[in-house]
Amino acid sequence: MTVKTSTTSRDAAKPLLDDINKTIIKELQKDGRRSYVAIGKLVGLSEAAVRSRVQRLTDSGIIQIVAVTNPMQLGYHRQAMIGVTLSGALEPVVAKLKAINNIDYIVVTAGRYDLLLEVFCVSDTELLDLVNSIRKLSGVNRTEIFTYLQLASEHYNFGVL
Repeated sequence: MTVKTSTTSRDAAKPLLDDINKTIIKELQKDGRRSYVAIGKLVGLSEAAVRSRVQRLTDSGIIQIVAVTNPMQLGYHRQAMIGVTLSGALEPVVAKLKAINNIDYIVVTAGRYDLLLEVFCVSDTELLDLVNSIRKLSGVNRTEIFTYLQLASEHYNFGVL
């Protein structure tokens, strides 16, 4: 496994995901507003050292600190994955899909589907309207809907276990 290293001369030999950075990330995943002082006490570093490490992790693109909303709490009770098969160019369809608010993310895939879309809707009626609008897009050949019945697992701890 290759670990990306910092490019500053002082830290050139330190991997970005050493055990301390992994612990910092885990703590921020528990509470993104946790103070650097509290995290520093846990990992044995000063507030400034934790702040510096978080900044390097952020600047390198390894982490983002964001607020994550809960779609169910916001009234989006119908969630689904939609597999899309295209008959034409990918880019024009993706550009149109990016403009649709109900689509959370768009993944270009290899295999059965050209695209996978995760969508959030307030009702089955809204989901049906959304799917029908996707089906009408030029270049869309076929769609298949996978409605979510239950979210069995969700985690964001990639690379820090």
